[in-house]
Parts: sequence; C-alpha cells; structure tokens
Amino acid sequence: MFGGEKIKIKKDLYERVKKFSELAGYSSVDEFVEHTLEKEIKDLEGSDSEDEIKKKLKGLGYIS
Repeated sequence: MFGGEKIKIKKDLYERVKKFSELAGYSSVDEFVEHTLEKEIKDLEGSDSEDEIKKKLKGLGYIS
C-alpha cells in the first residue's frame, strides 16, 4: 500500500479490479486504483463550475 487511508469496496468489485490491474500490467491493485482515481480527479478539476462537476459525476453514474 502507498501509506494513505484505507477504503472498503465490495469483494466482487475488488476481484474485478484485481483482474484488470493484472491484465493492464500494474504492480498492484493499489497502483491501479490510485492511477484510475487520479485520472478521474484530473478530469473533474478541469471543470469550470460546481454544476459542470455534478453533471460529469451524474454522467459517470456516481451521483443521481
């Protein structure tokens, strides 16, 4: 682990993440998750307003 906080995810999701992190050549699940989250955050940080951020999160299915 990279030394930050821990998060909990469902076991079936973890198994899927593990599978794809290995297929993509990441050294660990943590590395894959961190990289994926960094990409998503970077995209959201490029938004001009809170409404635009909410629209993007809705489009991604994170909020309804």
